[in-house]
Amino acid sequence: MMVIGMKGSILVAVLSIWGSVVLAADYDTGMGAYERGEYQTALREWRPLAEQGDVGAQVMLGFMYAEGQGVPQDYAEAMRWYHKAAEQGDTEAQTRLGAAYTAGIGGVPQDDPEGVKWFRKAAEQGGVGAQLVLGMMYSSGEGVPEDGAEAVRWYRRAAEQGDTGAQSNLGFIYRKGLGVPQNYAEAMRWYRKAAEQGDANAQLLLGMMYSNGEGVPEDEAEALGWYRKAAEQGDTEAQARLGAAYTAGIGGVLQDHREGVKWFRQAAERGNAGAQRKLGLIYARGRGVPQNDREAVKWLRQAAEQGDADAQFMLGLMYAGGRGVPQDYVLAYKWFYLAAAQGNEDAREVRQTVSLSMTSLQIVAGQRLSRNFQPSQQSAGASASVPTPKQLVSDIQRLLVRLGYDPGPIDGVLGEKTTVAVRAFQAGVGIKPDGVVSESLRALLNIAKATKGHGKK
Repeated sequence: MMVIGMKGSILVAVLSIWGSVVLAADYDTGMGAYERGEYQTALREWRPLAEQGDVGAQVMLGFMYAEGQGVPQDYAEAMRWYHKAAEQGDTEAQTRLGAAYTAGIGGVPQDDPEGVKWFRKAAEQGGVGAQLVLGMMYSSGEGVPEDGAEAVRWYRRAAEQGDTGAQSNLGFIYRKGLGVPQNYAEAMRWYRKAAEQGDANAQLLLGMMYSNGEGVPEDEAEALGWYRKAAEQGDTEAQARLGAAYTAGIGGVLQDHREGVKWFRQAAERGNAGAQRKLGLIYARGRGVPQNDREAVKWLRQAAEQGDADAQFMLGLMYAGGRGVPQDYVLAYKWFYLAAAQGNEDAREVRQTVSLSMTSLQIVAGQRLSRNFQPSQQSAGASASVPTPKQLVSDIQRLLVRLGYDPGPIDGVLGEKTTVAVRAFQAGVGIKPDGVVSESLRALLNIAKATKGHGKK
């Protein structure tokens, strides 16, 4: 199920109740210094308070030792202060101890029962973060037996305090009927609460329910309104759906390819594989942008590297036809093979056709590249992993030397001697001697080195 992940430390909560006016004043003096980055001053203010039992100061000392702010990083000292505050009932400290023991961070071994114990102490006192995490743990069965009813109980307690993550997760549970009877009305209620507070994930999912007509009449215009809210916050799936709406002219908007491209590009640049595939297809066809095969290949490759089967098939077609890239049957075979393995029947048929024009060595190289493929997890702004030209040429030069060819110095430079050696190898294995260096040539050389078997089928 879709849940909100625990990434890094849980943020320090606002501390608002103190034991006396003097302590509050001293604590605020320390906080002012802390916010200015004057950590030594903050430590001087907080340490006496912490030693007198002030839980706010104890939590902040723990945080500073954990982060190495004004003191050498010392997880044991951080945990000592967190324990002092937690044992006085402070929910922030209890939540931090729960996170430390559950994840095995902060210098303590992973200990799920101990982590759950502290999360439960905080949750039972109304600690929203701990309630959310307990809901996640019971939903996934991590650290506790999976228990849908218990997950709903803790999500509901956090959701009723306004936590958008818990509200969104409750919406998902009711939408899918996970541990509760499926209830679209209840799902819509919780999604809407989170969406109206600005939660982008809830806005996206609420839009999807309107698109699909789940519990409400199908309403693309309403869906598009929620997609736009999520898209403006950077949600890539919402951006891709906006792109599709403008491209097709649905959801109450006029068809506008340029606006569609704008939204697809925003999603694609943040790593959304579906948007990358769509953008590649748009450039291949020249709709809303000048037709550009090289740009099409760029976006199709990024989606294909993430494992998108349709993009893999399209990229194979680009290599088979030499569109935007030099014609390369080995790489075409690789991408057709990968798409076919995911059930793309068109890729399976085209792969068979392409193989009729390939040597046995090329087919083996394509199969090997397919077997060695690992989908990437692309982050915003990243591009598909492609070896640098110098690295690729150096690898090819080394392999040529091992096979008895003379490519000149192994320097990563595609000079005349390297090109002549490449052509000689290509002619020897029965493929077009064009002298082009590529990933597929490196694969062919590796297979030839391993088998010493050249020649056509």
